[in-house]
Amino acid sequence: MGKLTVRALRGVLVVILAGTVFVQAGMVWALVGGKDAEDGSLPLTPLRVVTILGMVSVQVAVVCVWRLVSMVRRGTVFSDAAFRYVDGVIGAIVAAAVVWFTVTAINAPGQRDDPGVTLIMGAVGVAILGVALIVLVLRMLLAQAVARDGEAVRLRAELDTVI
Repeated sequence: MGKLTVRALRGVLVVILAGTVFVQAGMVWALVGGKDAEDGSLPLTPLRVVTILGMVSVQVAVVCVWRLVSMVRRGTVFSDAAFRYVDGVIGAIVAAAVVWFTVTAINAPGQRDDPGVTLIMGAVGVAILGVALIVLVLRMLLAQAVARDGEAVRLRAELDTVI
């Protein structure tokens, strides 16, 4: 991975992390302040709490991706240590899907006249789970690469003893 690519990715990750912290601070401020600008037809407190939790899942994914990028730069990504960060990304995506399904459930009673909105929101949650499955497949590819790398090291050592 080139230096420019790593810097660009890290810049994006910093912006995402700062944005999520900003949203969390706003939600906490709204919870503590107790001021409700809405008409009260939708329960905003649960949505604010769910938003804070959703931002935590994004932050976990950002930190895990940052660590994986660091491992790529050092050339150590094909090791067992990378699996905990990939698992962290998968867990964060699944948590985000659960948060999304929670938002869908909170929003569903207000959509009785137009249940298509709830159906679309449910489909978005399934799509988020699909992203988790894609990352799981990539984790399996990483496992194969780590196994092949280990085999290559073993064969190289065996060849060195023969020579």
